[in-house]
Amino acid sequence: MYRYRHMINMKRKISIIEDNTVIRDGFASVIAGSADYLLAGQYGNCEDALKQLSTERPDLVLMDIDLPGMDGIEGTTRIKKLHPECIILIITVLEDSDKVFRSLCAGAGGYIVKNSGTDDIVRSIGEAFQGGAPMSLNIAKMVVQSFTRAQDSPLSQREQDVLRCISEGKSYTKIALDLFISKETVRTHIKNIYQKLAVNSRAEAIKVAGNNRWLA
Repeated sequence: MYRYRHMINMKRKISIIEDNTVIRDGFASVIAGSADYLLAGQYGNCEDALKQLSTERPDLVLMDIDLPGMDGIEGTTRIKKLHPECIILIITVLEDSDKVFRSLCAGAGGYIVKNSGTDDIVRSIGEAFQGGAPMSLNIAKMVVQSFTRAQDSPLSQREQDVLRCISEGKSYTKIALDLFISKETVRTHIKNIYQKLAVNSRAEAIKVAGNNRWLA
């Protein structure tokens, strides 16, 4: 009975983890101006937020990805482990970035683009509370593909994307631009591909993956 009264009388609590003060204050103002939500806390890094979450018990966390110290992907993983019922929405600049995809894989329930208008922010938060997952069609497609790729493939969906780009003759710079990731991330993916396929060159990687239809 107490829990029932609590859910009726209390606003949904939201915490913000964002190192940019202007952006953090902007989201805080939106939440403070809403009749449905209460600002539980706001932080510039995950480390400080994690110390308070057990006390604040937010229903939803707005999480930046590129944070000083622990990044938002690791922060999402830790919060979901400690408080699995808490909804996490990523706040991001690039909605099609590889980091957004990885944060969703870590347990985030969707994301909001940082320059979104007040109505879009409130709508996305409301959608998340109703069980939805606010995200773009491109990101949704990546998520679906990650679950539908060949079960015997040792490569992740992103590694398959990188290898497909390699097979098309694209340079590291072009791959990075097309997949919205850094050149260093491209190099890391290629290194992992070589290790997983036990090969030492692009040609060998393409041949092995092609023969097993992991590039389809």
